[in-house]
Amino acid sequence: MCKDETLPQIQLSLRVLFFNKDMHFDLQHTDNRTNARAGVLHTDHGIIETPMFMPVGTAGTVKGVHQHELVNDIQAQIILGNTYHLYLRPGLEVLEGAGGLHKFMNWDGPILTDSGGYQVYSLSDARKITEKGVKFKSVYDGSYHFFSPEVAIDIQRTIGGDIIMAFDECTPYPCDYHYAKRSMDMTHRWLKRCFEQMDRTESKYGFDQALFPIVQGSVYKDLRAKSAETIAAYDSVGNAIGGLSVGEPDDDLYSMTDLVCGILPKEKPRYLMGVGTPINLLECVAMGIDMFDCVMPSRNARHGMLFTSEGTINIKNEKWEKDYSMLDPNGTTYVDSFYTKSYLRHLIKSKENLGIQIATIHNLGFYVSLMKEARKRILDGTFSEWKEIQVKKLKTRL
Repeated sequence: MCKDETLPQIQLSLRVLFFNKDMHFDLQHTDNRTNARAGVLHTDHGIIETPMFMPVGTAGTVKGVHQHELVNDIQAQIILGNTYHLYLRPGLEVLEGAGGLHKFMNWDGPILTDSGGYQVYSLSDARKITEKGVKFKSVYDGSYHFFSPEVAIDIQRTIGGDIIMAFDECTPYPCDYHYAKRSMDMTHRWLKRCFEQMDRTESKYGFDQALFPIVQGSVYKDLRAKSAETIAAYDSVGNAIGGLSVGEPDDDLYSMTDLVCGILPKEKPRYLMGVGTPINLLECVAMGIDMFDCVMPSRNARHGMLFTSEGTINIKNEKWEKDYSMLDPNGTTYVDSFYTKSYLRHLIKSKENLGIQIATIHNLGFYVSLMKEARKRILDGTFSEWKEIQVKKLKTRL
């Protein structure tokens, strides 16, 4: 491990003593047949029971869903805000004037903000990466902007996430070994600068903010292992795994996740970024992942694809035209027992906004409830058997 990739132990001790003193994670139980865990992450905006799924609220909104539906119906414990998009619109002046994103969008629960690193990856034709940071072009008006590790931390301080993410480069797939290593090493150097900027600054709104570092290394085992060891040395409140679910086969997703979970400290929550299908979530919970986010439930809902307890439904198919049964007889949201498949198909085919809203609430509710049930099964000792049954059902196309 390079000397500049690990903070001196005295700095780590000072960080534990003075920083993130309020946010903490209690590991409650580990399944006796898998590595699945149940825990509680304590934040100043409330507790988060794990394993859990957080809806993606890119621009200060989970598309098509009211905040009261997130709380009362979907029962989301935490949502994700996007640094890149919020920085560009509505802008930091507006957000700071409102008192941060919580007050701006009237959300009282915890918020996690990403650092913009994924947008750097996904907008590869409109950015330039150097050691200092990333120059990029706005997708909205073509103007140029610059993110460095320090700028990314300052922006997230202003947005006001409870959990804020280190600035990293997410490598594409496929990616050759030498590029993956150079990128990972730079991400580690950026991480050191992120922690230094956190030490130089304070929360603007009177609540605790924790920085999660991110494991990178593409699909190369030695790089993933080195990255996991490097970020674990920072002894942060929690750790994240990035650079997966970017096109690689599921076998690579699982092997990298399993490898990293074996290295990251057991007493810290593990966040697998941007993953994935319901089956992906269950398999990765079994490996020891605690936190997930993904745009899939919302994005698929807008195209009429529903995840249900018995399998996947394309509501646009003609077979549902005269099906007057409820969306999911085992569903947990009001839309599951209030609207029929026939009615939702009519709305989606007619391009009515209500159809998208119903489908989004259903899918997000399914993801959140799936993780709640996984937690229950971990605690009562039936997770392994339950997971195998669920995975078979979730493979079904209805």
